[in-house]
Amino acid sequence: MEQSWKQAKAVFAAALGPPLVWLALFFLAPLAIVWAYSFGHNDGLTEIAISGTFGNYARAIEPLYLKIFLKSAWVAALTTGLCLAVGFPVALAITFASDKAKTWLLLLIMLPFWTNLLIRTYALIAVLRTEGYVNQGFEWLWNLASVFAPLGDFQPLQLLHNNFAVILGLVYVHLPFMVLPLYSALDRLDKSLLEASLDLGAGHLRTLFKVVVPLALPGIASGILITFIPALGAYLTPDLLGGPDSQMIANVIERQFKRANDWPFGAAMSFVLMYLTFIAIAIQALLAKKTPEARG
Repeated sequence: MEQSWKQAKAVFAAALGPPLVWLALFFLAPLAIVWAYSFGHNDGLTEIAISGTFGNYARAIEPLYLKIFLKSAWVAALTTGLCLAVGFPVALAITFASDKAKTWLLLLIMLPFWTNLLIRTYALIAVLRTEGYVNQGFEWLWNLASVFAPLGDFQPLQLLHNNFAVILGLVYVHLPFMVLPLYSALDRLDKSLLEASLDLGAGHLRTLFKVVVPLALPGIASGILITFIPALGAYLTPDLLGGPDSQMIANVIERQFKRANDWPFGAAMSFVLMYLTFIAIAIQALLAKKTPEARG
């Protein structure tokens, strides 16, 4: 097989060349330009001078912006934890479902990917707003209870434009990113190990935490990584569902490029976010190397 590839260098180069050119022109080159902007400063209204300064990075880690970075990381971590808590039982249920049910369940998990994120977010707004379906349901229950005891007027719950709405929206958006890698890892488990654990007297919960979870660690690590990173850089969900105190780092970056017209500072903050992403990927890679199941 190695010899055949050596003989097909021209075919391999012809197949690989156009994607590499496309990647270089429309991904690497714009990224390099933005990276260069992060070492510059505004020179007039429309010009950016590349001066090699690190002032933008120093400004990005000032207490004001560092607090927003830390808050974004906390929100992303909480979102990831909730997705793991909800996604693991769902992935486990799909794994042990019948073949026919498994197909439909996987289809339901992937169905949100077929709908635009903006449409899904506006649908969530319709559910959470003051006159939304959740408050309508609670009002109906309130009126029903008022038949048996006077409760006064119903006060709608404030479910929108706060941190609760942002976290709920992020979990809603990113849950499939957690379920799919978890299912992929759980589906490869040797079911005989579970049967042996149960036959030896371990209960279902002990088997779950002592056998299933350790064997599924590579899938858990992958799910955490591909959930945490998009949640950390989320823009649309906190912009539409959050309030003034719910903005995340991506919203601050957007304001630097559009409203403040400070592209160098926005570029520096973007790359700080990218550096944090690289660190997260490196940590996941190190953990994967230390996990025997990941190598197997």
